[in-house]
Amino acid sequence: MQLTDLITAGRVKVPLAGRTKDEVLRELVELAVHERGPHVVESVAGAVREREQLLSTGIGGGIAIPHGKSIELDELIVAAGVAPGGIAYDALDGKPVTLLFLLVGPETAAGSLVKALSRISRVLRREGLREELREARSGDEFLRVLAGAEAA
Repeated sequence: MQLTDLITAGRVKVPLAGRTKDEVLRELVELAVHERGPHVVESVAGAVREREQLLSTGIGGGIAIPHGKSIELDELIVAAGVAPGGIAYDALDGKPVTLLFLLVGPETAAGSLVKALSRISRVLRREGLREELREARSGDEFLRVLAGAEAA
């Protein structure tokens, strides 16, 4: 599974406008599913917030991978964003989050969701790559950096 197969430049926002955890989560959900209508946005946002209440998806190193499942979705969708100033996110290391990858999908996509979470974690292990993604000036540039990392 390649991340670049799951994400498009239209689902990457550089920079994110939100300044709080709730704002950036909502922004990413809207980016991911806005074309499906306000009912789906609300359902998916609720699922992501519910998951976040269990345990923060801020995994450390300036990265958060919020995720959730909704009966309103029929496929796995990935959106991403950069918060250059950092967001207070209750991350496991207590540091602000600058890179966010949102994964949402149907209830039946648990296996695909876990594979995508694992893939993101593996790809983002390299600090150099994280820095390149943080410095991206557009969704297209963000995807070029990500594609280069996956090809390596």
